[in-house]
Amino acid sequence: MAALGWLTPRRRSATARSVLAGEASAEAARKTAQALDGTDEIDEADEADGTDEDAAEEAEPAEPEFPVAGDDLAAAFFDLDNTVMQGAAIFHFGRGLYKREFFHRRELARFAWQQAWFRLAGVEDPEHMQDARDSALSIVKGHKVSELMAIGEEIYDEYMAERIWPGTRALAQAHLDAGQKVWLVTAAPVETATIIARRLGLTGALGTVAESVDGIYTGRLVGEPLHGPAKAEAVRALAAAEGLDLERCAAYSDSHNDIPMLSLVGHPYAINPDTKLRKHARAHDWRLRDYRTGRKAVKVGVPAAAGVGAIAGGAAAAIALHRRRK
Repeated sequence: MAALGWLTPRRRSATARSVLAGEASAEAARKTAQALDGTDEIDEADEADGTDEDAAEEAEPAEPEFPVAGDDLAAAFFDLDNTVMQGAAIFHFGRGLYKREFFHRRELARFAWQQAWFRLAGVEDPEHMQDARDSALSIVKGHKVSELMAIGEEIYDEYMAERIWPGTRALAQAHLDAGQKVWLVTAAPVETATIIARRLGLTGALGTVAESVDGIYTGRLVGEPLHGPAKAEAVRALAAAEGLDLERCAAYSDSHNDIPMLSLVGHPYAINPDTKLRKHARAHDWRLRDYRTGRKAVKVGVPAAAGVGAIAGGAAAAIALHRRRK
């Protein structure tokens, strides 16, 4: 049974390192958010993705009065992987780095397997995510932050733009239209998260902060990955700095690992929820939305899983890329 230990996510409480990670992420998010002001609006192609009938139904707020227009004490916090975007950002980023020969075939095979598992299970596995982050840190060590930011822009266009869930994007836009700030909260590198936030027209992003000295990555993290309790600490720190009332804020996630973050706010939403989060959400009367089926989870009444075709397609794409590189 020990060999199956990696299948079971580990519960952790907040530690000094998670508090440090949260505070560092909040500080980085506030510094970069100002640079996102006045950026281009969502392009027409992306807008078209969310205009079908099912997506329009998903975009309707659960309550007519929420989000409340003009409430500047409220904000919205969105998990990224499998909530805003299909799959995990760190894996798409790794695929893009491989294309640019930052690492070799053996590492790509591991990325492909982890991404296939993520799509199949629909949940985050902490050991997989930690392994991916450790690999990414070793890969970027010694590179300039500016270099990785430029490459990240290209990778977003190549692998991420078409994987944005139109329904979740519409929810984020509803908060923006109400005059509220909208933040991504993710274990992905803060630089990658910031690129995605800017492309989606959001306020900014909270993400894992990699240490850099004189603009060069050292291969170490500040604190720990922004995962589980660390996400909650980041949201708490940002809310304090921004003067937000968390009871008036909303948070959205697919993973039970984010229950600490969801529990902080007055309006928690389970989006494309894993089994544990779905159960918790129902027990606590949280609202559920599922964009994997084109219908609201409250109407479906059973856990929604990714289609077999989508699973096979995601795995096949990664394997095909690996084979073409041989």
